[in-house]
Amino acid sequence: MIASDIMTRKVYTTSPQASVQEVAQLLYRERISGVPVIDDQSNQLVGMVTEADIIRHIDRDDLKVAEIMTCQLVTVEEDTPVSDIAALLTERRIKRVPVVQGGRVVGIVSRADIVQAVAMGHLIIRQW
Repeated sequence: MIASDIMTRKVYTTSPQASVQEVAQLLYRERISGVPVIDDQSNQLVGMVTEADIIRHIDRDDLKVAEIMTCQLVTVEEDTPVSDIAALLTERRIKRVPVVQGGRVVGIVSRADIVQAVAMGHLIIRQW
């Protein structure tokens, strides 16, 4: 099984110029915990902003996404094995990873996507 088999294809995104409040509203409304940040000019992935980033900056006013987003990203491609993604999420202690093709986001794989694949019997848990 590979990333394209389990990734969420409808990916909500934001721009670096968006306000933190706007992103918080998006996360709340869509019941998600993080979104990729896409540069308006190049349409390329430039960061990720999560609930944790927002919480970390709770006492600051008028912040923009560019000021709080994570810029050092881990990404995968559509043909990345899910087992590699699971190891990546565990080792890096991250909850989601963008799936990119040519620098553009085509999906996202979260921990929940992997757990759902296990629950539906598409992935098998093996004892080591």
